[in-house]
Amino acid sequence: MAMLMHDVDAGHSDMIHDAQMDYCGAKLATCSSDKTIKVFDVINGAYKPLATLRGHEGPVWQVSWAHPSFGTILASCSYDKKVIIWSGSDTSWKSIHVYEDHESSVNSLSWAPLNYGLMLACGSSDGCISVLTGSGNQWTAKKIINAHTIGCNAVSWAPFNAELGYASSADDTELFAKRFVTGGCDNLVKIWKYVEKQETWVEEDRLEAHSNWVRDVVWAPSAIFEQSVIASCSQDKRVIIWTKKKGSNWTPKALPAFEDVVWHVSFSATGGMLAVSGGDNEVSLWKAVNSTTWVRLDDVKKSKEEKKS
Repeated sequence: MAMLMHDVDAGHSDMIHDAQMDYCGAKLATCSSDKTIKVFDVINGAYKPLATLRGHEGPVWQVSWAHPSFGTILASCSYDKKVIIWSGSDTSWKSIHVYEDHESSVNSLSWAPLNYGLMLACGSSDGCISVLTGSGNQWTAKKIINAHTIGCNAVSWAPFNAELGYASSADDTELFAKRFVTGGCDNLVKIWKYVEKQETWVEEDRLEAHSNWVRDVVWAPSAIFEQSVIASCSQDKRVIIWTKKKGSNWTPKALPAFEDVVWHVSFSATGGMLAVSGGDNEVSLWKAVNSTTWVRLDDVKKSKEEKKS
């Protein structure tokens, strides 16, 4: 059974769109339609306000923490077409880079695994994906044009792990290639791979099973039953679990149908649990019991009501 541990009053004056803990669980960042980002220290289960970050000119959709090896770095994306990268401490926060090369709302962002360096993927309603790379005080960008028709809604990196579904080759370029997954308004889930020799990103796989906009995608952070696993959710009220074993193609399996639009999916640190949230204002938890089967646990809303009774 899932139990509600804490309620946090973030102090936003409008709808909150995202809330993310940092790698160590020591800080929490939230973002809102009020155009701000709030940062909290997490001390012994208490949430202490640390900073309010202002710089966006529209609703802020998502925030993402970089690995602590690079310092205390947070990225945010907004309806204002901007991506802002922030650097902070307990006493001060500042913007260290603003990326403004998208023509429409930037809807999603995700930091790459530590092994790839300071690298951020961003998806936009203009249909393009940008990959930003930081080195010292310099930032460079590579852009994938027309990645998704109408727009890109979500992006998530593949873990750095040679055992996740990809067979080794003579030079291991296939095994260790950088990859991420995206979901878009074209109803598609796409896998992107970086080709080192050409210094470019290419579409490696196009996964078709949804019948409406894909709202979120997430790549499991580790192997689950010796296979790569991706979860996607959509306005078609479905969650699809995609699996790939070495030498095989991606295989879709839909969870039992939901009653409303499904907005977000999120894996646990080990990948064996999946949280699903949607338009019914409920969060359900799913557990992998073998390589093809996921079972639903008690939903979070139900456990909250039981705690009050």
